[in-house]
Amino acid sequence: MKLKGLKIGFIGAGQMGSALIKGLIEKGLLDKMGIFASDPSFERRSIVEKDTGIKTFETNDECIKNVDIVLLAVKPQVMGPVLADIRPSIESRHLVVSIAAGISTKFIEDRLEAGTRVVRVMPNTPALVHEGAAAISPGSSASEEDLEIVREIFEAVGIAVTVPEELMDTVTGLSGSGPAYCFKFIEALIEGGILEGLPRDVAQKLAVQTVLGSARLVQILNEHPSKLEAMVTSPGGTTIRGLHALEKFAFKAGVMEAVSQATKRSKELGKEN
Repeated sequence: MKLKGLKIGFIGAGQMGSALIKGLIEKGLLDKMGIFASDPSFERRSIVEKDTGIKTFETNDECIKNVDIVLLAVKPQVMGPVLADIRPSIESRHLVVSIAAGISTKFIEDRLEAGTRVVRVMPNTPALVHEGAAAISPGSSASEEDLEIVREIFEAVGIAVTVPEELMDTVTGLSGSGPAYCFKFIEALIEGGILEGLPRDVAQKLAVQTVLGSARLVQILNEHPSKLEAMVTSPGGTTIRGLHALEKFAFKAGVMEAVSQATKRSKELGKEN
């Protein structure tokens, strides 16, 4: 375990930060005594302390001074001021990890001391139930060991892969925003069932399990989705009729465009900051 003996401080104690904290504790990767968090909201700090048992601080410097890893769990729009605030507290021993969409490692490196080790991560909300998908990109000074440490953190709440940073905006458009597309599809399945007479609770149970089971089938069999689709689709049957309707309304193209537009917006966020 690369994390053994290390301490981590979360700058920002929102939902994603809390999910990571809980995952690290539940997986036994870190003791709660080795995890700290800072947040300007007293209410948020109180919730996190109650839920996880860790110590929280109002100011970032208090959170950072006794840790080895600084995890920036703040919105992209406030990353500049946050980096200005923590710059005096960041030392050579610190590994800085960012989960802010659209914020490059260079943006962070330029605002901290030269040589600061930075790793950028794009996680997603299923991390809240330990089913997250995260992509990791190293900054110019990050080592392979740094990547292994970060991978261990995010594998506590799902899977983690390493990608070149130039593909990070695409990751944001796919897996970062992807849960919303999945929720919309689940909603559509539910309402389709209701349209044809199913009670709402029954339609929701069936829709959720259908999506969950289908995803697991792709994961476990490791087959291309089109091959598994063919397994369900009989000539002249019900499934091909439904697939024809999806094609008629450009379902696949719509999802592809959603990924493209979210990728574009991620790039815009980086330029805005």
